[in-house]
Amino acid sequence: MGSAGSVRWDAEEYARNSGAQQGWARELIRKLDIEGHESVLDIGCGDGKVSAELARLVPGGEVVGVDSSEDMIELARAAFPPATHGNLSFILRDARDLGFEERFDIAFSNATLHWVKDHRAVLQSVCQALKPRGRLLFQLGGRGNGEAIFDVARAMIESPRWCEFFQDFEFPWSFYGPEYYDTWCSAAGLSLWRAELLPRDMVQHGIEGLSGWIRTTWMPYTARLPVERREEFIREAASRYALLHPADARGDLVVEMVRLEIEAAKA
Repeated sequence: MGSAGSVRWDAEEYARNSGAQQGWARELIRKLDIEGHESVLDIGCGDGKVSAELARLVPGGEVVGVDSSEDMIELARAAFPPATHGNLSFILRDARDLGFEERFDIAFSNATLHWVKDHRAVLQSVCQALKPRGRLLFQLGGRGNGEAIFDVARAMIESPRWCEFFQDFEFPWSFYGPEYYDTWCSAAGLSLWRAELLPRDMVQHGIEGLSGWIRTTWMPYTARLPVERREEFIREAASRYALLHPADARGDLVVEMVRLEIEAAKA
């Protein structure tokens, strides 16, 4: 994750609260059919853990992780230095302007590109970065993603307690459906193989766990608040959700997510 434009990420907080994203990434990696020699681009590499897993699968190739967050890139470089991870590197880049020319066999992205509104620019940049017959596999938030918890957020920012901080607020994520991607891929020089919406449950343990996820990913909301009121907002959001969608017998809160999975190749 992490290609979020001007959003300032707390890289260490993300590392502590990104278990769901890590699980989804491992599931997605299994669909890559990696042989071991490929060059792989990981878009939205975040703290680098997923890039490192990819690098272990391509001992004869390389993995380059890119992210638009300097904090994330610094954390990834510190955690996975070249001395011990020779086929792995991290570069600060925008997904819409990657700046590579026919370098990669595979472009991979997990839980990132819903932060970017202009997917046409992303696809064009990715096509430029891929070698002939190179392929991409992306998973991101799709249409209907997290509707129940974002309904809570909408109600909160319209409430008397919080509305003064959210004048002219725009929803920060782009949760598209698969119907756009045939046209967008063709325009970028890519042949779409598959685009589908997949339901996924995100499980957090109680209000504490859900608060950690909100704290990690809701910066477009919390950045508008005075520092001393951010925890109050986070706890209220988690508590409101828990009231509407009570925890199960284990104390886990479930948030129904929808992932959009896209698979394509350079035409």
